[in-house]
Order: sequence, then C-alpha cells, then structure tokens
Amino acid sequence: MGKKAVLIGALDTKGQEFLFVKEKLEACGVETFTVDTGVLGNPLFQPDVSADEVARAGGSSIEELRSGKDRGTAIAVMTRGAAEIVIGLEKQGIVGAAFGMGGTAGTTVAASALQGLPIGVPKLMVSTVASGNTKPYIGIKDVTMMYSVVDIAGINQLSRRILSNAAHALAGMINYTEADQGIAEDKVTLGITMFGVTTPCATRVREILEERGYDLLVFHATGTGGLAMEELIKAGYIQGVADITTTELADHLVGGIFDAGPNRLEAAGIAGIPQVVSVGALDMVNFGPPETVQAQFKERTFYQHNPTTTLMRTTIDENRELGRLLATKLNAGTAPTIVVFPKGGVSLLDMDAKPFEGKEERQALYEGIKEHLRSNIPMIDMEQDINNPAVADVIAENLLQLLERNKRG
Repeated sequence: MGKKAVLIGALDTKGQEFLFVKEKLEACGVETFTVDTGVLGNPLFQPDVSADEVARAGGSSIEELRSGKDRGTAIAVMTRGAAEIVIGLEKQGIVGAAFGMGGTAGTTVAASALQGLPIGVPKLMVSTVASGNTKPYIGIKDVTMMYSVVDIAGINQLSRRILSNAAHALAGMINYTEADQGIAEDKVTLGITMFGVTTPCATRVREILEERGYDLLVFHATGTGGLAMEELIKAGYIQGVADITTTELADHLVGGIFDAGPNRLEAAGIAGIPQVVSVGALDMVNFGPPETVQAQFKERTFYQHNPTTTLMRTTIDENRELGRLLATKLNAGTAPTIVVFPKGGVSLLDMDAKPFEGKEERQALYEGIKEHLRSNIPMIDMEQDINNPAVADVIAENLLQLLERNKRG
C-alpha cells in the first residue's frame, strides 16, 4: 500500500465536508485514507477505519460511548484512539500526509493524531479555533492550521473556497519530488539555539559550521523552540549541538513564558551527542505585555523588548541557582561536552552601559557552574561578551573538534 493523505474526523456530522476534501484531493491525483472519529451516528460514506475501531483503540467501544452520552469521555477516548490508529498507519508506511477538520472537539481529536506523526510529514488542520491560542493543537510539531472563518457546517460559497484551498494545499505538500525530499540527507545535522539578544553569536557559529559542510537547524529559544530541539535530538535527527542560548532555564526557574519544561538541556547528554553549551540570555526572564507581569516582581529591573514582550533581569541568587542547574544537567549526561562562559556579558543587554549590565550576576552564574560542574567537563572562560566574534569562533571550533573526535570514535 502506497502513501496516502489520511483524513481524520467525524464522518457523521462533518461527512459532507470531508467528502468534499476527499474528492478534491483525488481529483489532484492524491489517494486518500479516511479515519472516522464520529460518535453520534453513522458515517456519510464508508471509512477505511471505522469509528468503532478508533473507539476500541482508545479503550472503549462506539456502543459504550453512545450509550454513555458523556461528550467529555467520548472526546477523550476518540482522541487516544485516533492518535493510536494514525501512529500505526505511519509505521505501516501509509501516511504521506494527514488532514483534520472540525470545531473544538474535532480539532482536539485530530490534532492529537497529527502531533503523533514525525516532523516533516505534511499536517494540515482546518479549524474554527485556528485564530486563537493554537499551542495545544500544534505542540512542537509542524502542524499547519487554517482558520475556517465560518463553522464547519455544510458546503456553502465561503466554505467551498476555504476547503478547496486546504485540499489543494495538502496536495501540494504531499506531491513534493524525491529530489526535494533528499536534499542535504548526506549532511550531518546540528542544532543551534538563538535569541534576538544572541543572534550575532549564533549567526557566526552557523556560518562557520555551514562552511564546513554541516546542515544547521536554528531554534528560537522560546520554550517551544527548546522543546522542539530536544525532541529532534531524541528522534536522532540531530548529531551535535551548539546550545548557545540556554535562557529557557531562567524562565523555568523564575516563572517566565518561555519555559521549556524541567528536562531542557538533557536530551543531548542522554543521546551522547557532542555539545558545546553557553549561557546566552540567562540574564533575563520573559513575560508578555507589562500588565501581565506578576505583582511580586514589581520592584525588579525590566526592559520592554517590544509591545508584547517584557524582559526582567535575573538576580544574583537566581544566577547562582541557574549555574548549579546547568552544571547538574550536564553532569548527568554521557555526551562529549564543553562549556563556554563569556565573562563580558551573556546577551546584547548584559554589557557595559546596557540595561541589564550585571557583573555580580555574571559572577554568581559563573561560580554556580564552576562549583558544581564535573571536573572532566572543560569550561572555557572568555573575557569577551557572548556576541563577540571571538566567542563564536571558540564555540564553533570546539564543536567541530568534538564532532571529529566522535567520528573517529
């Protein structure tokens, strides 16, 4: 069985709309495979995977869900089941792309299945909630969401245009050529973390490594960026890391909006891949607009990065703890690791005469790392700030040496 566009949704209440998308895709030469997640009635057309099969994969049956008449339970069961079914289809080599469509419930069910697919598999979700907070539906995967504008309730002048656009978009994604798919597959892939205030460093490191023939993935350290990198490391996509911008540790410690969770900075150590780690942007915790900053922080030092992002300077005590956390995470891993510490500043804001200049904070961070880091993990001290070209050169050259040593073996 070849790869197909897998359509996931309620074929009882949204059958007409799914049939419209199915026919559009097939008119484009794309084979389809349908997974029914409807629990209220019979599907408009015969699916490849029935709603009962989905319910059973989720731990129940369609009869139990219908007799129970509990919408919350039904959604939970079908969410688990759809994800289980689609992941199984992917393992069988059937999934060339995946498509979901619905309101809040339909989006929840289908999005869970989409998130279970590997990064790179085309994923498209047409949803009534795509104009709001989409993080729960996208997670850290490359899910494309399209706002339906009107409710998904029949084929009309507007929905016909939107669903037609969606079908053609998915057809375009699934019909990429083998040549496109194979680009850079012979290159070793590395990850870099970057923030606006560490961009000069990250850019120079990226350029040096690209000149040496490596394929670079740059992650914006906004919580989801760090999570995405860690996920790709676990999946084996990334073979080395220049973790320049570890700022997400500060948001996790203090309570900022760019929290990557308790396991940030651990995947490379567990995977055993070479990593050079620095302390980029650990001078700051990120919040939204000024009015969203918690009252407990009102006496702290702030910088308005833009109308929607407020930065708060980390304290001496927070920096000492951040140093300890960073060292502890690196100590627990088995990866070839080097730490580069820029004593002149950890961001564009933490420099002489800049808003977050903090020599005592930097010293506390340095001491926190130095006191707890394993003696066999080298720590390179640089007098310059993190965005000085000399620091970038040291990060790049040390990662290259670790990669070469790792290759030899």
